[in-house]
Amino acid sequence: MSEPPSLQLLDLPDPGKVLAIVAHPDDLEYGAAAAVAIWTDAGHEVAYCLVTSGEAGIDGVEPQVAGPLREAEEIAGAAIVGVQTVEFLGHPDGIVQHDLALRRDLARAVRRHRPDTLLLFNHREGWGFPGSMNTPDHRHTGAAALDAMGDAGNRWIFPELLAEGLEPHSAKRALVAGSPQGMHALDVTAGLDRAIASLSAHKAYLEGLGDHPMSDPEFLRAMAEQVGYHVQGHGAAIAFERFGQ
Repeated sequence: MSEPPSLQLLDLPDPGKVLAIVAHPDDLEYGAAAAVAIWTDAGHEVAYCLVTSGEAGIDGVEPQVAGPLREAEEIAGAAIVGVQTVEFLGHPDGIVQHDLALRRDLARAVRRHRPDTLLLFNHREGWGFPGSMNTPDHRHTGAAALDAMGDAGNRWIFPELLAEGLEPHSAKRALVAGSPQGMHALDVTAGLDRAIASLSAHKAYLEGLGDHPMSDPEFLRAMAEQVGYHVQGHGAAIAFERFGQ
């Protein structure tokens, strides 16, 4: 995740109710959880919706073991940043499809939670540096979530949701963390330590990464401080690509 060429401070005094939609346990913990900590401190309700349980994410651990383990780690990590509602949609890890079934599931989640802000993860092809490749799960989940943002507000798309008692709802905006096209930065200095602790809760996943640089939760501090220096000369920040208001 490279530093964007130009950043401005995010003008979002009130994110309202937030629904985070990502593919895997750990996606939010690599940066966005610092913003979540700040929002929950300010009294905003944040819920997590994970498309998969991350069951294919630990080499050497069978999916039927890894899935429940990673769900438990995600719930523990979410609690550290003030999130009590964590949902798993059960799509298969590693082969998430950007299809009508996923769009329907995500539109259903948006209608149920009725958020003002969607918090998403990078749906772009890469991370912003030469040769980088994003995973299909990230791309498909992020793109489907942006589609579902519109689907959820249109009563004639997925009318079966009306039969479930779910009236249309339009979120005001989507903030995409980790995007190479992120041009808006939020100061997360006050939430960074808890974000690092939230990532540290993913003990089995981090151990499975071996000596990869991203296995050390302090990786987050260096990344956020670099963005903070770039946008305001000090502190820590994370960048978002912004859609909507």
